[in-house]
Amino acid sequence: MTTTAAAPVIAARPAHRDPQVLRWLGAFTASTLGDSVYYLALSWAAVSSGTPAQAGLVMTVSAVPRALLMLFGGVVADRLGPRRVVIGSDTVRCLVALGLAATLFLASPGLWILAAVALVFGAVDALFLPAVGALPPRIAPRDQLARVQGMRGIAYRMGSVLGAPLGGLAVAVGGSATAFTVAGVLFALSLPLLCALKLHALPSEGAEADGTALRDLTDGLRYLRGHRVLGHMMIVVLLSDLGFVGPLNVGLAVLAEQRGWGASGIGWVLFGFGTGAGAASLLLTVWGRVPRAGAVSGWTMVLGAVSIGALAYVPLLPVAVGVALSIGLLAGLSGALCNALVQTECDPAYLGRVSAVSSLCSLGLAPLSFPVTGAAIGLWGPGPVFAVSAAVCALSGVYALLVPALRKAELPGA
Repeated sequence: MTTTAAAPVIAARPAHRDPQVLRWLGAFTASTLGDSVYYLALSWAAVSSGTPAQAGLVMTVSAVPRALLMLFGGVVADRLGPRRVVIGSDTVRCLVALGLAATLFLASPGLWILAAVALVFGAVDALFLPAVGALPPRIAPRDQLARVQGMRGIAYRMGSVLGAPLGGLAVAVGGSATAFTVAGVLFALSLPLLCALKLHALPSEGAEADGTALRDLTDGLRYLRGHRVLGHMMIVVLLSDLGFVGPLNVGLAVLAEQRGWGASGIGWVLFGFGTGAGAASLLLTVWGRVPRAGAVSGWTMVLGAVSIGALAYVPLLPVAVGVALSIGLLAGLSGALCNALVQTECDPAYLGRVSAVSSLCSLGLAPLSFPVTGAAIGLWGPGPVFAVSAAVCALSGVYALLVPALRKAELPGA
């Protein structure tokens, strides 16, 4: 039940020199850029077509199908194979974005069409995210998965950092229609790279495709619960994200207002965080393997929690940027190590479903803390709320260190 299936032995080659990995990385970068441009274009179009409240509703519509369908998205990834699912997802996103761009060029539709597009993207995300999580073991050997996660982190940060100004430039030049066109083209760029991938056949792949979708899902959850490492890892992921996303997404704006940093201050703090996270990804890409990965992940979560708590008590913006950089460095390293451990510990036949549970914890359940964090800050101020959030983050690290199987978890030798 808890046996880890090993990938076939192939010629040793560093991930950053592997054409397969580089094709995947290019496709992932293009897709991430497209995602960033799409969300900026959707936000601008929604604000331009309705009230701020209506725009907020449009932006949150995609969260519903993503949360409801994520687990079944993992079943689909395991049944059909992750590459097919990722190609199909980016194809749908490309066609929908270009279709919306054409509609906006020709007419001025109401908010309903924006909400419909957001709904489609949410459903596609429920398929895309588990499949993306299941792809790396099929394109790289197990001893390179830490490097692959580092490279994925760099690509994600590049997409986030470059996507927003690219989308803003597209909106400035030609409005939302142009920005949606750019997003569609970026999604299209990922397709030939994905189609060129040659995936390694993994042991027991496709062994669970005979039952119903619900039975496959139940079997995957049973496998996850019984695994000596993975079940505990999902608890760590949920706790760390619950304590992390509220302060960084809601509390930071309150801090900037109270300290007089302004909107530019928020940007600088986020820049510090992004720089730290990018540095962590780069370090992991260079190192290739971190000894005692489970223990290192736990300790970085604990230390990152200290930085999160300290952020609420820093009066000067330059110091806050430095604290945010340390948060990004520690959180980025622990997150990449968790992802690499999940992929090396998991039986390939269940990887899509396990990735779906991990994505649901971080992207589906953790954002539910946003309104709670906002209400709590309104009642007690940012200091106590940041302290409680930091305690939750620290609890995730302590849990990882107290569970022997997690603490002793190792990545394969590079």
